[in-house]
Amino acid sequence: MEKDFVSPEKVLDQLDLTPNMIVADFGSGSGFWAIPLARRLSEGKVFAIDILSQPLSALEGRIKSGRILNIQTVLSNVEQKKGSKLSDNSLDLVLMTNLLFQTENRKAVLEEAKRVLKKGGKVLIVDWIKTNLGPSQGRIMPETLKKLAEEIGLKFEKEFKAGFHHYGIILEKP
Repeated sequence: MEKDFVSPEKVLDQLDLTPNMIVADFGSGSGFWAIPLARRLSEGKVFAIDILSQPLSALEGRIKSGRILNIQTVLSNVEQKKGSKLSDNSLDLVLMTNLLFQTENRKAVLEEAKRVLKKGGKVLIVDWIKTNLGPSQGRIMPETLKKLAEEIGLKFEKEFKAGFHHYGIILEKP
């Protein structure tokens, strides 16, 4: 993985995924993570949530052409209270990949993830490390993220290298 930009398949291997999991991809865009995840969750479901309609429309086209039946797109803002439009305690996993550097209220996004997760549910965060590639502003470093997660009651489980320019962190709802 050292030379990879970021590989959803390799990063998803860090999780104990089971085929029937219910998952949300916060900031899913056009499905770079949602599609590989849906393929692993043959009996589960992926909610692909984004604030922009254009990437979700592109994802819907990819879903149709790939005959992927277990992804549901949701146009929504996860920075708002109950912004994912999902039920409390309903998910096994929330993905946040290259999302937090773009958000104004990181705490609200993490709180929304915690709200929708079942007890023991996980949050997978993949974001930029400090390199000369990627966004010039907004990066959140792992230590800052761990402190923020602890403040809202999410438990740090694991940190790993998620490619040459990204780190990964797994949090758990106790």
